[in-house]
Amino acid sequence: MIRSAVTVSLVPETRQGPFVFHDDLAAACRDAGALGFDGIEVFPPHADDLDGLQVRELLREHGLVLAAMGTGAGWVRRKLSLTDPDPHVRICGRDFIGAIVDFAGGFGASAIVGSMQGRVAEGANREEALAWLGKELDQLGPRAHALGVPLLYEPLNRYETNLFNTVDDAVEFLGTLRTRNVRLLLDLFHMNIEEADLPDAIRRAGPLVGHIHFADTNRNAIGMGHLDVAPIVGALRHIDYDGWISAEVRPRPDSLTAARTTMESFQRWFR
Repeated sequence: MIRSAVTVSLVPETRQGPFVFHDDLAAACRDAGALGFDGIEVFPPHADDLDGLQVRELLREHGLVLAAMGTGAGWVRRKLSLTDPDPHVRICGRDFIGAIVDFAGGFGASAIVGSMQGRVAEGANREEALAWLGKELDQLGPRAHALGVPLLYEPLNRYETNLFNTVDDAVEFLGTLRTRNVRLLLDLFHMNIEEADLPDAIRRAGPLVGHIHFADTNRNAIGMGHLDVAPIVGALRHIDYDGWISAEVRPRPDSLTAARTTMESFQRWFR
């Protein structure tokens, strides 16, 4: 069954970023539960900054589950990535993601590799960078598999990475990995920039789709932009998608309105 989630960032540097709730996990859980969301997607500073018992109690109290966890704070705060030319930085990046894989996996949730994938540095060799990325994913994928969850890889738009921007390129790359435990996170905002036909791209990705970021063309809540949602929902039904629909959107005009608008759209399209 498709389930609804809303994002909460606990990283102060991302207060202007596309997260519905910021800073206060307890308040985010309270509001998400009251609005009827099934889960929350958490963006932590580091896995060690979370108290697993406290998280579990908050989820239980508000009838939620952990949908996924982002790893981007490793880039935002420490400038770590899996494609940095410095092997020590890549190892630190893998360890940072690995700790979140372990924490999230304990809740049956996946970790997301988005901005932590990095980019091909100016003057660097693209094939070499892709080899580095593949090597790290081939270690992180089995680590997630041991916990019974997939690892999520997110293609980003051209302004955020020069690795893989389209679904087709990402699918082709995942096919070169030894691990078969990496799935695609498809973010409708990024896809709106890069894909000629969003529903067709979803259909081509098929069973590799593991998570959806539900965002309108302006990165506000669905219904606050001009995205044609019906064909996208049709494509998700076509591939029998039954994962999370998670709102990674700007808190415009405020967090509660963004969350409420998202829930109204979710109920319209998936209930």
